[in-house]
Amino acid sequence: MSIFSDQERTRISNAISAAENKTSGEIVAVVTDASDAYHYVPFLWAALAALIVPWPLIHFTWMKVQWIFLIQLLVFLALIAALWPRRIRTALVPRSIRNAHAHRRAAEQFLVQNLHTTAGRTGVLIFVSVAERHAEILADRGIDAKVPPGTWQEIVDSLTREISLGHPAEGFVQAIERTGQHLSQHFPPGSRDPNELPNHLIVLDG
Repeated sequence: MSIFSDQERTRISNAISAAENKTSGEIVAVVTDASDAYHYVPFLWAALAALIVPWPLIHFTWMKVQWIFLIQLLVFLALIAALWPRRIRTALVPRSIRNAHAHRRAAEQFLVQNLHTTAGRTGVLIFVSVAERHAEILADRGIDAKVPPGTWQEIVDSLTREISLGHPAEGFVQAIERTGQHLSQHFPPGSRDPNELPNHLIVLDG
């Protein structure tokens, strides 16, 4: 994925390490290029268009059925080819569905990265799905119960604003720092603070 350079990934990893040095909590940052492939979308739109094409030809022309069928087939194949690029097929999916897919991927990563098993239930996931233009923070109940309502959304809003301005690394670093501040306030370092989870940015393929 080209959204982050190696230098930016190192910067994000360092930000996680610095934040976790001040808390017994855990922060995991995950970015994926897409939460779903949406391969069905070109076929769906192509099939709908191909079903509509014959009607005006049947009612307003004397074209042979064989030619109508051929035109119908060509329209179907041409639309699949035109709509196949990921950017296009993703854009054709309603925002609510894209958000649902991205949220499901975030929830999966919360479990896959073992954030639900941290001591004190203090795990926090910062998740971004690029194709869906979706970001969210999932926090385990230990820390989530201690922060004011809307805290995570404020951090997400700042993160998405930086990404939209072309500064994704800066957005991640700021989100990590602010998350770390809340964790350190409620869960300061103890006598035993094992680093239970990875500190580097986790990059997933779509």
